[in-house]
Amino acid sequence: MSQFMDLVIKQFYMKKSNNIKKEMENIMNGNSNKKGKYGLFSLYNFFAFFFLTMSVCGVNLALYTNLIRHQENPTFFNVEFLILGNLVFISLLMSLVDSLRRKYTIGLPVKKILNALDKMSKGNFEIFISPIHTKRVNEFDEIIDGINRMTEELAKLETLRTDVISNVSHEIKTPLAIIQNYATLQQSSALSEAERIRNAQTIVDATNRLSRMITNILKLNKLENQEIYPTAEEYNLSEQLRCNVLYFEESLTEKNITVETEIENSFIACDKDLLDIVWSNLISNAIKFTNYGGVITVSLYDQRNSIEVLIKDTGSGIDHETGKHIFEKFYQGNHNSIHQGNGLGLAMVKKVIDILKGDINVTSEVGVGTTFKVKIKK
Repeated sequence: MSQFMDLVIKQFYMKKSNNIKKEMENIMNGNSNKKGKYGLFSLYNFFAFFFLTMSVCGVNLALYTNLIRHQENPTFFNVEFLILGNLVFISLLMSLVDSLRRKYTIGLPVKKILNALDKMSKGNFEIFISPIHTKRVNEFDEIIDGINRMTEELAKLETLRTDVISNVSHEIKTPLAIIQNYATLQQSSALSEAERIRNAQTIVDATNRLSRMITNILKLNKLENQEIYPTAEEYNLSEQLRCNVLYFEESLTEKNITVETEIENSFIACDKDLLDIVWSNLISNAIKFTNYGGVITVSLYDQRNSIEVLIKDTGSGIDHETGKHIFEKFYQGNHNSIHQGNGLGLAMVKKVIDILKGDINVTSEVGVGTTFKVKIKK
């Protein structure tokens, strides 16, 4: 079970880790969306040191000229000593000024960054480093901005990781609790044969639910890690779609759902097994959220350069907020549904469509129904 949870967490971390990697690459490449950038070694620094050098040379030249004018026979020692002493004094002054400059332009920003990174290494992702400049920015401002964005991603990741563990733990514990309770009941000698059969069927259903969830997680893990590669072979897509509808005949009959089809005869060169994941999950979802006596429409249109499949239901529909997250792993928008899944089906559908370089979108209205449109290039 520990290895299984590690696998789940690894899956969820993958996408976010890629975002964090991009943030680090932006920091290393110096990419910034801020305007008015200036570097630590800028034209401003050049002119500052240029005028400082001119001032030092000018002061020494003035001292030398003044000494020549006021002394009839100036000795080499007096001239050199005076100029050397002046150079030492100015060097000390410049060192002091440069130390202060380095303290405020380099030392303090580096200290802020190191303190923030130390807190991050201890698991604190709620930190925010205030920028050094507000209008014009330098390299340190870019690094600070990148760290702040990376910290924000890590904070979201930590929150979502906790949610994933909670959701998966709940999904595992629920069927396990059912199995344990009904297995305990089976030990009672007072049960009738009919009750034993009913209890055994409940145990089997709970076991199947747990098995499906683990199977889906393993499938999704292979898809995420590109361990499944599409194998193109030409086959009858319309026949595959019809077979998927017939596979759910029992569930359709139980809910008295009418299936309307408009399937054009079509062949496609694609991975049959991967597309089977798409059709089975979309049709299963349509059945799950369609009320008794509803209608499901399955359509296939053979276009010039692509094939378009529409799966429409007259179910409960999806609100706008849920619609934005339906393809995310472990997300379950309809918490009140009596047919709870595990939030992996649509995530697998989206991943398969991405691997096949197709397109999928959903339109829905609460209380009216939902339509999934899948487009696959020939």
